[in-house]
Amino acid sequence: MSDELANRRLKAGKLPPDLLASFIGDLDTKDKRLLLGPGVGEDAAFVSFGSSTLIAKSDPITFATDRIGWYAIQVNANDIAACGGTPKWFLGTLLLPENEPASTARDIFAQLNEAATELGITLIGGHTEITVGLPRPIIAGTMLGEAAPSETVKTSTAMIGDDIILTSGIAIEGTAIIARESKQELLAAGLSEEEVSKAAKFLDTPGISVVKAAKIATSTGHVTAMHDPTEGGIAGALDELARASKTGVSINSEQLNIYSETTKICEALGLDPWGLIASGALLITANKAGSKEIIEALNEAEIHATVIGSITSPELGLTRQTNETAEPLPVFERDEIARLYSQS
Repeated sequence: MSDELANRRLKAGKLPPDLLASFIGDLDTKDKRLLLGPGVGEDAAFVSFGSSTLIAKSDPITFATDRIGWYAIQVNANDIAACGGTPKWFLGTLLLPENEPASTARDIFAQLNEAATELGITLIGGHTEITVGLPRPIIAGTMLGEAAPSETVKTSTAMIGDDIILTSGIAIEGTAIIARESKQELLAAGLSEEEVSKAAKFLDTPGISVVKAAKIATSTGHVTAMHDPTEGGIAGALDELARASKTGVSINSEQLNIYSETTKICEALGLDPWGLIASGALLITANKAGSKEIIEALNEAEIHATVIGSITSPELGLTRQTNETAEPLPVFERDEIARLYSQS
Protein backbone atom coordinates (compact mmCIF):
# COMPACT_ATOMS: atom_id res chain seq x y z
CA MET A 1 0.00 0.00 0.00
CA SER A 2 1.26 3.47 -0.88
CA ASP A 3 1.86 6.05 1.85
CA GLU A 4 -0.94 8.15 0.37
CA LEU A 5 -3.48 5.36 0.86
CA ALA A 6 -2.12 4.38 4.28
CA ASN A 7 -2.47 7.95 5.59
CA ARG A 8 -5.99 8.51 4.30
CA ARG A 9 -8.44 9.41 7.05
CA LEU A 10 -11.60 7.32 6.88
CA LYS A 11 -15.12 8.71 7.15
CA ALA A 12 -18.31 6.98 8.26
CA GLY A 13 -19.59 4.42 5.77
CA LYS A 14 -18.11 1.68 3.62
CA LEU A 15 -14.40 1.46 2.96
CA PRO A 16 -13.68 3.21 -0.36
CA PRO A 17 -13.59 0.62 -3.19
CA ASP A 18 -9.92 1.22 -4.03
CA LEU A 19 -8.88 0.64 -0.41
CA LEU A 20 -11.05 -2.45 -0.10
CA ALA A 21 -9.66 -3.89 -3.32
CA SER A 22 -6.09 -3.39 -2.10
CA PHE A 23 -6.82 -5.15 1.21
CA ILE A 24 -8.67 -8.04 -0.44
CA GLY A 25 -5.79 -8.53 -2.86
CA ASP A 26 -3.53 -9.47 0.05
CA LEU A 27 -5.82 -12.21 1.38
CA ASP A 28 -5.10 -15.92 1.02
CA THR A 29 -8.27 -17.40 -0.50
CA LYS A 30 -6.90 -20.65 -1.96
CA ASP A 31 -9.31 -23.09 -0.35
CA LYS A 32 -10.42 -25.40 -3.17
CA ARG A 33 -14.03 -25.42 -1.98
CA LEU A 34 -14.27 -21.62 -2.09
CA LEU A 35 -16.18 -20.90 -5.28
CA LEU A 36 -16.55 -17.15 -4.77
CA GLY A 37 -14.44 -15.24 -2.28
CA PRO A 38 -14.21 -11.60 -1.25
CA GLY A 39 -14.53 -9.05 -4.03
CA VAL A 40 -15.71 -5.47 -4.48
CA GLY A 41 -19.39 -5.60 -5.39
CA GLU A 42 -20.00 -9.26 -4.61
CA ASP A 43 -22.87 -9.73 -2.16
CA ALA A 44 -21.72 -12.96 -0.49
CA ALA A 45 -19.27 -15.88 -0.53
CA PHE A 46 -19.92 -19.29 -2.11
CA VAL A 47 -18.56 -22.53 -0.65
CA SER A 48 -19.02 -25.90 -2.35
CA PHE A 49 -20.79 -28.69 -0.48
CA GLY A 50 -21.03 -30.99 -3.48
CA SER A 51 -24.65 -31.02 -4.60
CA SER A 52 -25.32 -27.78 -2.71
CA THR A 53 -23.58 -24.43 -2.48
CA LEU A 54 -23.37 -22.66 0.88
CA ILE A 55 -23.84 -18.88 0.56
CA ALA A 56 -22.52 -16.77 3.45
CA LYS A 57 -22.91 -13.06 4.21
CA SER A 58 -22.23 -10.65 7.11
CA ASP A 59 -23.69 -7.18 7.61
CA PRO A 60 -24.10 -4.82 10.58
CA ILE A 61 -26.87 -2.34 11.37
CA THR A 62 -25.22 0.96 12.27
CA PHE A 63 -27.39 3.87 11.08
CA ALA A 64 -30.76 2.83 12.51
CA THR A 65 -31.68 2.67 16.19
CA ASP A 66 -35.27 1.43 15.75
CA ARG A 67 -36.14 -2.23 14.93
CA ILE A 68 -32.46 -3.11 14.50
CA GLY A 69 -33.03 -6.83 15.07
CA TRP A 70 -35.62 -6.91 12.29
CA TYR A 71 -33.28 -4.91 10.04
CA ALA A 72 -30.40 -7.32 10.61
CA ILE A 73 -32.38 -10.30 9.35
CA GLN A 74 -33.79 -8.45 6.35
CA VAL A 75 -30.60 -6.94 4.96
CA ASN A 76 -28.57 -10.12 5.36
CA ALA A 77 -31.33 -12.22 3.79
CA ASN A 78 -31.38 -9.82 0.84
CA ASP A 79 -27.76 -10.54 0.02
CA ILE A 80 -28.32 -14.31 0.07
CA ALA A 81 -31.34 -13.93 -2.20
CA ALA A 82 -29.42 -11.62 -4.57
CA CYS A 83 -26.99 -14.51 -5.05
CA GLY A 84 -29.76 -16.88 -6.10
CA GLY A 85 -29.93 -18.58 -2.71
CA THR A 86 -32.48 -19.25 0.00
CA PRO A 87 -31.60 -17.64 3.35
CA LYS A 88 -31.68 -20.35 6.03
CA TRP A 89 -29.62 -19.73 9.18
CA PHE A 90 -28.67 -16.57 11.10
CA LEU A 91 -26.06 -15.78 13.75
CA GLY A 92 -26.15 -12.39 15.43
CA THR A 93 -23.67 -10.41 17.50
CA LEU A 94 -25.47 -7.93 19.74
CA LEU A 95 -23.46 -5.18 21.46
CA LEU A 96 -25.19 -3.07 24.10
CA PRO A 97 -24.00 0.06 25.95
CA GLU A 98 -23.33 -0.07 29.66
CA ASN A 99 -26.44 0.57 31.81
CA GLU A 100 -28.79 -0.18 28.91
CA PRO A 101 -32.10 -1.57 30.25
CA ALA A 102 -32.53 -5.31 29.78
CA SER A 103 -35.77 -4.59 27.94
CA THR A 104 -33.71 -3.34 24.99
CA ALA A 105 -32.14 -6.77 24.54
CA ARG A 106 -35.54 -8.40 25.00
CA ASP A 107 -37.04 -6.22 22.26
CA ILE A 108 -34.19 -6.88 19.84
CA PHE A 109 -34.50 -10.63 20.35
CA ALA A 110 -38.24 -10.33 19.63
CA GLN A 111 -37.48 -8.38 16.44
CA LEU A 112 -35.01 -11.04 15.32
CA ASN A 113 -37.59 -13.75 15.90
CA GLU A 114 -40.31 -11.80 14.08
CA ALA A 115 -38.23 -11.26 10.95
CA ALA A 116 -36.81 -14.78 10.96
CA THR A 117 -40.29 -16.25 11.20
CA GLU A 118 -41.47 -14.08 8.27
CA LEU A 119 -38.70 -15.44 6.02
CA GLY A 120 -38.45 -19.02 7.26
CA ILE A 121 -35.01 -18.47 8.80
CA THR A 122 -33.67 -20.25 11.89
CA LEU A 123 -31.66 -18.38 14.53
CA ILE A 124 -28.77 -20.75 15.27
CA GLY A 125 -26.49 -18.75 17.56
CA GLY A 126 -24.35 -15.67 18.03
CA HIS A 127 -22.94 -13.56 20.84
CA THR A 128 -24.09 -10.84 23.24
CA GLU A 129 -21.93 -8.29 25.05
CA ILE A 130 -22.21 -5.16 27.16
CA THR A 131 -19.54 -2.96 25.60
CA VAL A 132 -17.63 -0.06 27.19
CA GLY A 133 -17.85 3.22 25.27
CA LEU A 134 -20.67 2.22 22.94
CA PRO A 135 -23.19 5.06 22.39
CA ARG A 136 -26.12 2.89 21.21
CA PRO A 137 -27.00 -0.76 20.53
CA ILE A 138 -25.27 -2.29 17.51
CA ILE A 139 -26.08 -5.63 15.88
CA ALA A 140 -24.02 -7.45 13.27
CA GLY A 141 -25.34 -10.56 11.59
CA THR A 142 -24.10 -13.49 9.57
CA MET A 143 -26.61 -15.17 7.28
CA LEU A 144 -26.10 -18.59 5.75
CA GLY A 145 -28.12 -19.86 2.83
CA GLU A 146 -27.94 -22.44 0.12
CA ALA A 147 -28.59 -22.97 -3.56
CA ALA A 148 -28.05 -25.60 -6.19
CA PRO A 149 -24.66 -24.92 -7.87
CA SER A 150 -26.43 -24.13 -11.16
CA GLU A 151 -28.66 -21.52 -9.50
CA THR A 152 -26.07 -19.24 -7.90
CA VAL A 153 -25.80 -15.69 -9.26
CA LYS A 154 -22.83 -13.32 -9.05
CA THR A 155 -22.52 -9.56 -9.40
CA SER A 156 -19.53 -10.02 -11.70
CA THR A 157 -21.27 -11.81 -14.59
CA ALA A 158 -23.18 -8.98 -16.28
CA MET A 159 -22.60 -8.94 -20.04
CA ILE A 160 -22.13 -6.00 -22.39
CA GLY A 161 -25.48 -5.29 -24.02
CA ASP A 162 -27.54 -6.55 -21.07
CA ASP A 163 -30.47 -4.54 -19.85
CA ILE A 164 -30.30 -3.27 -16.25
CA ILE A 165 -33.56 -3.78 -14.36
CA LEU A 166 -34.42 -1.99 -11.12
CA THR A 167 -37.15 -3.24 -8.80
CA SER A 168 -39.27 -1.04 -6.53
CA GLY A 169 -37.44 2.29 -6.25
CA ILE A 170 -34.32 3.95 -4.91
CA ALA A 171 -33.44 5.08 -1.38
CA ILE A 172 -36.33 3.19 0.28
CA GLU A 173 -34.31 2.27 3.36
CA GLY A 174 -32.78 5.73 3.68
CA THR A 175 -36.20 7.34 3.46
CA ALA A 176 -37.53 5.14 6.26
CA ILE A 177 -34.52 5.61 8.54
CA ILE A 178 -34.52 9.39 8.23
CA ALA A 179 -38.29 9.59 8.79
CA ARG A 180 -37.90 7.51 11.97
CA GLU A 181 -34.73 9.12 13.30
CA SER A 182 -35.29 12.77 12.29
CA LYS A 183 -39.05 13.32 12.48
CA GLN A 184 -38.87 16.70 14.21
CA GLU A 185 -36.30 18.07 11.76
CA LEU A 186 -38.50 17.01 8.82
CA LEU A 187 -41.60 18.60 10.34
CA ALA A 188 -39.64 21.79 10.96
CA ALA A 189 -38.53 21.72 7.31
CA GLY A 190 -42.14 21.75 6.15
CA LEU A 191 -43.11 18.10 5.66
CA SER A 192 -46.53 17.12 6.99
CA GLU A 193 -47.19 14.56 9.72
CA GLU A 194 -48.82 12.35 7.09
CA GLU A 195 -45.79 12.48 4.79
CA VAL A 196 -43.33 11.66 7.57
CA SER A 197 -45.55 8.86 8.87
CA LYS A 198 -45.89 7.30 5.42
CA ALA A 199 -42.12 7.53 4.85
CA ALA A 200 -41.44 5.86 8.21
CA LYS A 201 -43.56 2.90 7.05
CA PHE A 202 -41.37 2.38 3.98
CA LEU A 203 -39.65 -0.44 5.92
CA ASP A 204 -42.80 -2.49 5.29
CA THR A 205 -44.46 -0.74 2.33
CA PRO A 206 -42.92 -0.82 -0.26
CA GLY A 207 -40.56 -2.70 2.09
CA ILE A 208 -36.83 -3.34 2.23
CA SER A 209 -36.92 -7.08 1.50
CA VAL A 210 -35.92 -8.23 -2.00
CA VAL A 211 -36.10 -11.96 -1.23
CA LYS A 212 -39.33 -12.46 -3.18
CA ALA A 213 -38.17 -10.34 -6.13
CA ALA A 214 -34.86 -12.20 -6.39
CA LYS A 215 -36.57 -15.59 -6.28
CA ILE A 216 -39.00 -14.62 -9.05
CA ALA A 217 -36.24 -13.18 -11.23
CA THR A 218 -33.95 -16.20 -10.91
CA SER A 219 -36.83 -18.60 -11.58
CA THR A 220 -37.08 -17.26 -15.14
CA GLY A 221 -33.61 -18.58 -15.96
CA HIS A 222 -32.64 -15.30 -17.68
CA VAL A 223 -30.67 -13.48 -14.98
CA THR A 224 -27.01 -12.85 -15.84
CA ALA A 225 -26.15 -10.91 -12.65
CA MET A 226 -27.84 -9.40 -9.59
CA HIS A 227 -26.78 -6.91 -6.96
CA ASP A 228 -28.41 -5.64 -3.79
CA PRO A 229 -28.05 -1.84 -3.46
CA THR A 230 -27.43 -0.83 0.15
CA GLU A 231 -24.98 1.69 1.58
CA GLY A 232 -23.80 4.06 -1.13
CA GLY A 233 -27.22 4.16 -2.76
CA ILE A 234 -28.09 3.30 -6.33
CA ALA A 235 -25.03 5.16 -7.64
CA GLY A 236 -22.72 3.10 -5.43
CA ALA A 237 -24.46 -0.13 -6.41
CA LEU A 238 -24.12 0.60 -10.12
CA ASP A 239 -20.43 1.39 -9.59
CA GLU A 240 -19.97 -1.92 -7.75
CA LEU A 241 -21.81 -3.81 -10.50
CA ALA A 242 -19.58 -2.25 -13.15
CA ARG A 243 -16.38 -2.82 -11.16
CA ALA A 244 -17.23 -6.46 -10.51
CA SER A 245 -18.20 -7.16 -14.14
CA LYS A 246 -15.43 -4.95 -15.59
CA THR A 247 -17.93 -3.03 -17.69
CA GLY A 248 -19.52 0.38 -18.01
CA VAL A 249 -23.16 1.34 -17.42
CA SER A 250 -25.49 3.78 -19.13
CA ILE A 251 -28.53 4.83 -17.09
CA ASN A 252 -31.68 6.68 -18.14
CA SER A 253 -32.39 8.87 -15.10
CA GLU A 254 -36.03 9.32 -16.07
CA GLN A 255 -36.64 5.58 -15.62
CA LEU A 256 -35.59 5.51 -11.96
CA ASN A 257 -38.55 5.26 -9.61
CA ILE A 258 -38.12 7.84 -6.82
CA TYR A 259 -41.02 8.02 -4.38
CA SER A 260 -42.39 11.50 -3.69
CA GLU A 261 -41.67 11.11 0.04
CA THR A 262 -38.04 10.35 -0.78
CA THR A 263 -37.80 13.43 -2.97
CA LYS A 264 -39.32 15.69 -0.31
CA ILE A 265 -37.10 14.35 2.48
CA CYS A 266 -33.96 14.72 0.36
CA GLU A 267 -34.88 18.24 -0.72
CA ALA A 268 -35.63 19.24 2.88
CA LEU A 269 -32.27 18.01 4.18
CA GLY A 270 -30.06 18.74 1.17
CA LEU A 271 -29.48 15.09 0.24
CA ASP A 272 -29.15 13.37 -3.13
CA PRO A 273 -31.34 10.24 -3.41
CA TRP A 274 -28.81 8.68 -5.82
CA GLY A 275 -26.40 8.32 -2.90
CA LEU A 276 -28.84 7.36 -0.14
CA ILE A 277 -28.84 3.86 1.39
CA ALA A 278 -31.09 1.77 -0.82
CA SER A 279 -32.17 -1.61 0.58
CA GLY A 280 -35.52 -2.49 -0.95
CA ALA A 281 -34.29 -2.24 -4.53
CA LEU A 282 -32.68 -4.99 -6.60
CA LEU A 283 -30.49 -4.61 -9.66
CA ILE A 284 -30.90 -7.39 -12.22
CA THR A 285 -29.15 -7.79 -15.56
CA ALA A 286 -30.35 -9.89 -18.48
CA ASN A 287 -30.34 -9.84 -22.26
CA LYS A 288 -33.18 -7.89 -23.86
CA ALA A 289 -35.44 -10.88 -24.49
CA GLY A 290 -34.85 -12.18 -20.98
CA SER A 291 -35.42 -8.83 -19.31
CA LYS A 292 -38.91 -8.63 -20.79
CA GLU A 293 -39.85 -11.98 -19.26
CA ILE A 294 -38.32 -11.03 -15.89
CA ILE A 295 -40.26 -7.75 -15.75
CA GLU A 296 -43.50 -9.49 -16.70
CA ALA A 297 -42.99 -12.06 -13.93
CA LEU A 298 -42.21 -9.37 -11.34
CA ASN A 299 -45.13 -7.17 -12.39
CA GLU A 300 -47.47 -10.15 -12.23
CA ALA A 301 -46.41 -10.48 -8.57
CA GLU A 302 -47.15 -6.75 -8.10
CA ILE A 303 -43.46 -5.86 -7.83
CA HIS A 304 -42.59 -2.69 -9.73
CA ALA A 305 -39.73 -3.30 -12.16
CA THR A 306 -38.40 -1.45 -15.17
CA VAL A 307 -35.34 -1.26 -17.41
CA ILE A 308 -33.25 1.72 -16.28
CA GLY A 309 -30.28 1.33 -18.63
CA SER A 310 -27.76 -1.06 -20.09
CA ILE A 311 -24.36 -2.63 -19.54
CA THR A 312 -21.78 -1.00 -21.81
CA SER A 313 -18.12 -1.47 -22.63
CA PRO A 314 -15.74 -0.34 -19.87
CA GLU A 315 -14.16 2.44 -21.90
CA LEU A 316 -17.54 4.21 -21.99
CA GLY A 317 -17.51 4.54 -18.22
CA LEU A 318 -20.49 5.08 -15.95
CA THR A 319 -22.98 7.60 -17.32
CA ARG A 320 -26.55 8.75 -16.87
CA GLN A 321 -28.86 10.44 -19.35
CA THR A 322 -30.82 13.39 -17.96
CA ASN A 323 -33.01 15.46 -20.30
CA GLU A 324 -31.11 14.04 -23.29
CA THR A 325 -27.81 15.14 -21.77
CA ALA A 326 -25.19 12.54 -20.85
CA GLU A 327 -23.10 13.08 -17.73
CA PRO A 328 -20.94 10.92 -15.46
CA LEU A 329 -22.75 8.94 -12.81
CA PRO A 330 -22.49 10.88 -9.52
CA VAL A 331 -19.78 9.73 -7.12
CA PHE A 332 -20.34 9.91 -3.36
CA GLU A 333 -17.45 9.85 -0.90
CA ARG A 334 -19.81 8.20 1.59
CA ASP A 335 -23.50 7.43 1.86
CA GLU A 336 -25.70 10.50 2.15
CA ILE A 337 -27.15 9.20 5.42
CA ALA A 338 -23.64 8.97 6.88
CA ARG A 339 -22.99 12.54 5.77
CA LEU A 340 -26.28 13.67 7.34
CA TYR A 341 -25.70 12.12 10.74
CA SER A 342 -22.00 12.94 10.85
CA GLN A 343 -23.11 16.59 10.69
CA SER A 344 -25.51 16.16 13.61
